[in-house]
Amino acid sequence: MKKSPNNSGQSGYLLERVCWLIRLRWVAAAGVFSVSFLLPRVFGGRLDLNSSALYAIAGFLLCYNACLFFTVSFLKKKKFIFPEQWVNLFANAQISIDLTCLIFLIHFSGGIENPFIFYFIFHMIIASILLTRRAAFSQATYAVFLFFSLVLTEHLGFLQHHCLLPVFSYALHENSFYLAGMSFVFVSTLYITVFLATSISAQLREREKSLEGVNKLLREKDHIKSEYVLRVTHDIRQDLAAIQSCIEPVTMEITGPLGSAQKDLLQRARVRSLQLIVYIDALLDITKLKLTQQLKMESLSFTELARGISAQMIELTANKQLSFESRIAAAPIMISGVRVYLEEALMNLLKNSLKYTPAEGKIVFEVTASDDLISVRIEDTGIGVPAEDLPHIFEEFYRASNARSRERKGTGLGLSITKQIVEMHQGKIGVESVLGRGTVVRLSFPRFSGPSFS
Repeated sequence: MKKSPNNSGQSGYLLERVCWLIRLRWVAAAGVFSVSFLLPRVFGGRLDLNSSALYAIAGFLLCYNACLFFTVSFLKKKKFIFPEQWVNLFANAQISIDLTCLIFLIHFSGGIENPFIFYFIFHMIIASILLTRRAAFSQATYAVFLFFSLVLTEHLGFLQHHCLLPVFSYALHENSFYLAGMSFVFVSTLYITVFLATSISAQLREREKSLEGVNKLLREKDHIKSEYVLRVTHDIRQDLAAIQSCIEPVTMEITGPLGSAQKDLLQRARVRSLQLIVYIDALLDITKLKLTQQLKMESLSFTELARGISAQMIELTANKQLSFESRIAAAPIMISGVRVYLEEALMNLLKNSLKYTPAEGKIVFEVTASDDLISVRIEDTGIGVPAEDLPHIFEEFYRASNARSRERKGTGLGLSITKQIVEMHQGKIGVESVLGRGTVVRLSFPRFSGPSFS
């Protein structure tokens, strides 16, 4: 078993479905307790139920499910990868135990007379969703074996039959014709259910594979496009840098004196070329991030990184007559990441607050941590973001309408770059904003708990 940041592939999918099965079992156990409690009271104790046995089975289900729940939760928290065959075995074992519990519940509450016997169908549907077709039919065969074992042992008198009097005037387990008909209906229903459910599941899985293929093709095309953009923008940047290097000495009159009109035109060309270089640098950054498939992560102090950023912001806000408040946890906080990218993401957000917060405003930079998460909150009293623009602010080249009217210059790439960086570090980012009152940005990252093992 290996330790890894994420469950991956088919085993991860199966594990999620197994967790779903565990959640369903809580409901089933609660249902058994409720029915066992209510039926004797509704029928005044006239039913031949073994309530003690029913309560015992419900208690077993709860204890068994609690063990599964805490075990899986612990292993998921420790970031273990579950081999696919293990998850399949785990799912098969759970369904088999559930079927066994169900047949005992049926036995102690009426046997063949109990209409809940058709709850086996639910397990067949679950098996068809979670397991392979062969495994699902194997579970159906096991359910049929349990059914016939119950019917025959009660019919032959090897097991005591708990008759649902006064629901039935006589015990149906003694009626051979009824048993034969019921057996045919029950067995055929189970196998037909598995056949239909597995057929639908197979079609859905094929469709999912087809969509995965299309998504892979789109990712490859996007990769090619990004590589092309990277080459072109890199070449353009080199040419712009060359133009800038030619303009600078002329503007400084190293090559000779200039008239005021000439100097003004050159100054405009210089400013525009600098703006283009800033734009192309941002475009290069986001293209490189898109092309980066794996980051060279290292363990680093998020506390020290945040304090360094805070020191830069104190100077920048002082120049703009803004109040800057830094609240960074005193205890060391470690993260697995790339320092330069994390710094860029946080500085992008803080510089946005700096740009769009008027003088005498306030910016708050807060870093806290729990056992497994690092939380960052950046709050400002700036111009805010209109509600209609808020869902789009992380899109490439998108700028909010009030930001465009206030500041014409801007690439519209800063927040998109930030989001890419946050997601590369398995983090999340969210924004809340009120127009004219300010914005709050919240980020969360997984906290680094120690060295990884393989």
